[in-house]
Amino acid sequence: MSDMLPSLPFPMHPKMHEDPALAFSAKEDEEERRHIQKVQNAFKYYRPYAYLRLKKKWDYLHSLSADDQRLLSKYRTHLDTVGNGIDCNQAVIREILRDRVLYPTGDGSGSAGDTDNDNETDEPPAHVRHGDMDQTKFLVGGHDDDDDDDDHVVADDDDDVVEPLKILKAQSTLKLIARDWSAECAIEREQSYKPIIDSIEEYYKPSDYKLNEIKILVPGAGLGRLTYELACRGYACEGNEFSYFMLIASNFVLNLCDYENKHVLYPWVHQYVNNMRRADQVASVRFPDICPVRNPPKGNIEMAAGDFLEVYKTPDAYNCVATCFFIDCANNVIDFIRTIYKILVPGGIWVNLGPLLYHYSDVQGQNSIEPTYEDLVIIMESIGFDILSCRTGIRTKYAQNPQSMKQSEYQSLFWVCRKPPNNFEQQQQREQKEPPDLIVNREHDTQIDVDVDADDLDHQLEDDEMQSESQSQAKQT
Repeated sequence: MSDMLPSLPFPMHPKMHEDPALAFSAKEDEEERRHIQKVQNAFKYYRPYAYLRLKKKWDYLHSLSADDQRLLSKYRTHLDTVGNGIDCNQAVIREILRDRVLYPTGDGSGSAGDTDNDNETDEPPAHVRHGDMDQTKFLVGGHDDDDDDDDHVVADDDDDVVEPLKILKAQSTLKLIARDWSAECAIEREQSYKPIIDSIEEYYKPSDYKLNEIKILVPGAGLGRLTYELACRGYACEGNEFSYFMLIASNFVLNLCDYENKHVLYPWVHQYVNNMRRADQVASVRFPDICPVRNPPKGNIEMAAGDFLEVYKTPDAYNCVATCFFIDCANNVIDFIRTIYKILVPGGIWVNLGPLLYHYSDVQGQNSIEPTYEDLVIIMESIGFDILSCRTGIRTKYAQNPQSMKQSEYQSLFWVCRKPPNNFEQQQQREQKEPPDLIVNREHDTQIDVDVDADDLDHQLEDDEMQSESQSQAKQT
């Protein structure tokens, strides 16, 4: 199979291989196939596992005294509404999987349509026992505030089981759809994406460049909104994503949603705590707020699947690399910095925004280094970058319920670096002098409390598949 995936029905939109699972079954090993199957299972059994949590609350409610139950009559009705939201979410998942099943079931002859009846089941797959959700939250951290505190599932090593982190990942994907493609999360997107877009437009002005010749790479593209927005401005933009969850969902939005606000989603329905009103937990959003099929970007847009470090090895290939909530997803952030420097053309820029959560820090079985911001500045300049601008204290949220009583917020870093036009001579000069000292100028002096130990889950879940996927995926157009 060629590394390039088939041409698109919409030339400017990314599309996955017509049957990515078959491509992998011929090319990848059994471990890879089993991982793909588990991703599919997490989507497929989203509803049964969400109902396991809901049933616990129902059972406890029914065990209370008659007087208590009368006082909780509105709460009982609310739990019914929560169940309806879960049902609606599963309907959206069925649409996502309908034309893009990750791996056929049974003998490999299954199709997306075959899964519809299976998704209606209220029973989880066999070989399952229950565990403590807090253990999962202790083992991994992420950028999102997730108040889930109920049971998760731990299963034996079998094709038909669902891993706890995969179930959380399916839930996370729904929230990330809302973050990238709903009007309700427009403010959150603006916090993260606007500084990046503004800096790129300032550096590569339409009056000075043919924008369709400016190649931009967005590693960790997620649901694809930043990639799409840059392509809409005329740049040739390529998104890179490792997670099958993200790839399947972004393909659905970019290629298969045929009009605006077609689908209804309940992204916060799993958050049972820190709600001021019952309506806050069951608030719905519509997506996509803009339809890429009906509003194709002016510039070319592509999506590449695979590990950033494995897929991108060609020197001097991109005019710009734009990273958002990405660089702390590496075991060794220096590997990311070196790769970005390598693939940039001389004179190209790297624009970054995000915190330094370092996802593999204190994760059992994983090695990690966690350089501070001042360390990163020294590392970037020592590798060869010129730092054109940098800011700290950029207030950003990540997949937050805007009505929740608990709001986690980062003071994110933002910088624009350039690979020097004469990089060889300037690199030689850098190697002959000591690394520079760092002076940090904060944009905001006010300290903001940030919970990142157990509450930030979704952004980590975007990348936790990197622990189980050992091989680079094929590039898709």
